[in-house]
Amino acid sequence: MAIAFKQETFRNDFSYGNSPENIRRFPFPFERDEYMYSVNMEPHVRGRAGTVFENLIDVDEHYVAEMHDRALVLKEDPLRYQALPHMMSAQWDTLELLMEEQAAGNPDHFTLIRNGDQWRWINRPLGIDDSFTFGDASTLPYEPFEYITRQAQGDFCIVDQRDGNLWMDAGMVTTQADWSLDFDIGMNFMEWHGPVPLAHQIGVFDRALKFLLNLQQGKPTRRFNWTMTINPRLDTSPENYHKWGPDRTTVTSGNVGEKVYLRVELQSLWRLPRSNAILFVIRCYLMNMDELVTVPKWARRFPRVLKTLPPELIDYKGLTRFRETTIDWLSKYDDGAPTSPGIFPD
Repeated sequence: MAIAFKQETFRNDFSYGNSPENIRRFPFPFERDEYMYSVNMEPHVRGRAGTVFENLIDVDEHYVAEMHDRALVLKEDPLRYQALPHMMSAQWDTLELLMEEQAAGNPDHFTLIRNGDQWRWINRPLGIDDSFTFGDASTLPYEPFEYITRQAQGDFCIVDQRDGNLWMDAGMVTTQADWSLDFDIGMNFMEWHGPVPLAHQIGVFDRALKFLLNLQQGKPTRRFNWTMTINPRLDTSPENYHKWGPDRTTVTSGNVGEKVYLRVELQSLWRLPRSNAILFVIRCYLMNMDELVTVPKWARRFPRVLKTLPPELIDYKGLTRFRETTIDWLSKYDDGAPTSPGIFPD
C-alpha cells in the first residue's frame, strides 16, 4: 500500500510530526512499568500488520524527509560515512539486503530487477532509477554501502568478526544518540560500549557479544534502545553538541508536550552471506509527549518508567535537567490504573 510521505524538517523550524496512524505504530519500548538494562534480544521476524514489525526494514511517512536530512548532514560532515578498505564485500551484502527488503515490503515505492549481475534499482519516492553491475563499484555514483544507506532510514554499521570479537569497520551514522562514528571506527565491541553504565557490571555486554558471535545467516535478531531528546532533532551527534546540548535547558512546564521527545531505536542485527560480517541497523523513531499521551496505556506507563530509573541511567541518558519536569507534566495522565502487559496500545 502506498505511503503518504510528509514534507518536514528535523532542524531549524522543526516541522516534524506524527500522523495519528503513525503514533499507533510507534515502537513504544516498555513492556512493563519499570526499566533496566538487559540483553532483550528476540528474533527479528515479521509481525503484525500496521506496526513497525510488519516488514524487516521499515519505511514510514518520514522517509523522504529523513533522507533529505541525511544528505544535509553528509554535506556538512562527510565523515559520517566511513568504510575501511577490507569491507567491500560486506558493502555489497548490505546493498543487496536493503534493496531486497525495501522492494519486498513496499513494492509500490521500490523495485529491484536482476538479470545476472546486471541490476536495476527504482526508488520512486526519491526519483532514482539506476542500472549498475553488481560487484563493480565504478558503476554506482557512491560506494555501494553509501549508495544504499542514503536511501534507507536509520543508521547502519557493519561489524567485522575476527579474533573472537566484533570490530566496527564501516558505518553510515547521521541520526545517532550522542556517539561518534569517527571516534568508534575500528574499535571492538567492548571498546565502543565502554561508556555505558551498569550494563558492564551485570554482564549484559559479555552475554550480548557471545550471542552475536553465534548469529546465524537468515536469522536476524532485534532489540530496543531508547533515550529522550529535546526537539525532533535526528542528528544528536557529539560533533554537533553545541547545537542540541543547550536545548536541554529550555524545557518548562508549559512546553513539555511539544518539546520533549521519546527517542526509540529499533536495532536489528543481520549476518551477511558473503563477508560473514554483521550488519547493525539502528532505526530511530521520535514522538513528543503531546503525541504519546494520545495512547492512554503509554501515558500511564511512561511516567512510571521515568520514576524508576537508576541515577546512573538518568545521567548517562542526559535526562537530569528535564526528567522531573516531564514526570510532573505526565502525572495528570496517570490515573493509577494498571497497565496491560506488552508494548502495544490497548
